[in-house]
Amino acid sequence: EIKKEGGGSETPMIGDKVSVHYTGWLLDGTKFDSSRDRKDKFTFDLGKGQVIKAWDIAVASMKVGEICRVTCKPEYAYGASGSPPKIPPNAVLIFEVRGAIPAELRQLRS
Repeated sequence: EIKKEGGGSETPMIGDKVSVHYTGWLLDGTKFDSSRDRKDKFTFDLGKGQVIKAWDIAVASMKVGEICRVTCKPEYAYGASGSPPKIPPNAVLIFEVRGAIPAELRQLRS
C-alpha cells in the first residue's frame, strides 16, 4: 500500500545499494524495530538476500522518497523460525518503509 508517492519514475535495480528508513510492527501493533528511532537509515544490496524476501520484492518497485506499508506473510519474512526474541514464529509483519536510492547512483544514471 503506497502511503505517499515518490518522486520521478526511477526505481532501484537488482544489485543497487539502497538506503531506507523503516518501522516494523507485529500484527498486534507491537513495534519491534525502527531505523527512525536510531536515526540511522538501513542500507542493503537489493535482491541479494540480505533482507527478508518481502523487502527485496517491495523495495524493488519503490521510487525515491516513496512511503509504503508492506504486510509480510511469514513465508516472506522470518517463517517458522521467527527472529527471537522480538519476532515470534510464523509472525505476520507490517513495515512502513521510506524508499531512497543514494544520490551517487542517481547521478551515474543521468
